[in-house]
Amino acid sequence: MRTFFLAVILLVILNLLPAQQTTASAPGDLAKAHELLNQGHPDQAIAILKKLATVEPPIKGVEHELGTAYYSISELPAAKDAFAKAIKQDTSDLDSVQMEGLVLYRLGQPEAAIPYLERAVQGAPDASGDAQTVLGLCFVAVKRFDDARVTYAKLFDVPPESAAAYLLLATMLRHMQLSELAATQAQKALDISPNVPLAHFMLGEIALDKSDFDQAARQFEAERRINPDYALGYERLGDAYMHLDKLPEAQMALTKAITLDTDLTSAFVKMGMVLLRRQDPQTAIQYLQHAEQLNPDDFETHSFLAQAYHKIGQEGDAKRENAIADKIQHDSQMVLQTGK
Repeated sequence: MRTFFLAVILLVILNLLPAQQTTASAPGDLAKAHELLNQGHPDQAIAILKKLATVEPPIKGVEHELGTAYYSISELPAAKDAFAKAIKQDTSDLDSVQMEGLVLYRLGQPEAAIPYLERAVQGAPDASGDAQTVLGLCFVAVKRFDDARVTYAKLFDVPPESAAAYLLLATMLRHMQLSELAATQAQKALDISPNVPLAHFMLGEIALDKSDFDQAARQFEAERRINPDYALGYERLGDAYMHLDKLPEAQMALTKAITLDTDLTSAFVKMGMVLLRRQDPQTAIQYLQHAEQLNPDDFETHSFLAQAYHKIGQEGDAKRENAIADKIQHDSQMVLQTGK
């Protein structure tokens, strides 16, 4: 009987030994996986972490590290599962909460991402800008624009009901190519504060995109009155006047833009265009040559230089500029085709 009990005890010890050895080596293995991940070897790290993830009871930090490794190689479904397990094992793991939200957003599930990102932002006052930015994007995606505005206001430390907050949301919407929604928010900013800078500028740019040049000119003129030292505002105003065939007004606006910013390439190019249309190719060449010095790879600059040289009979120079313009256009098309 004594021999039987000794055999049973020995069997139990032998069965427990591998688990005890694994648990004892876990901290070292976890550190090794973390180091491999930092050194740019996620596959090797994942191999170690997957083994550690099978240990019972669960080892703290393994699922978070595994999620991070999967995220680094864009294995998003696997990352989502790992971070979900990390949160289940440790509800105070706000890093995993935040990452779960970011993963869900990247998987095209903004509504599902919102609770995680809200929890991350609320639980950590100094939460990363990524969490707050993506939370705002999620709110926009599900058309919760007021919540998006409050989120961006918090990120940029402005009052949520201020004109600045509405303009911030307008800017984000414009970046997302939601121009009509951006215009609505920019107008709300002006309703709150009629002299808020850059709201009229944004409305002018949106009007330019729609080829509503009269409206664009009105908005840029309004911006000029509020923001008289903003070079880009004068450049856009000159563009609008040029499209309206108000060439003297366009030239004056572009002169102001260039006076304020001698490195604003687009203003020099547009000035060259205006002068060509005003039958002053010699002066146009001077502005276009300066634009070429600022940006040698601009197609429009070389194209208009070719036209200017042709007008004054310098055919050799015109041919050279056309050849450069053709090469720039060809190289640009090749880049688009190859996706580089």
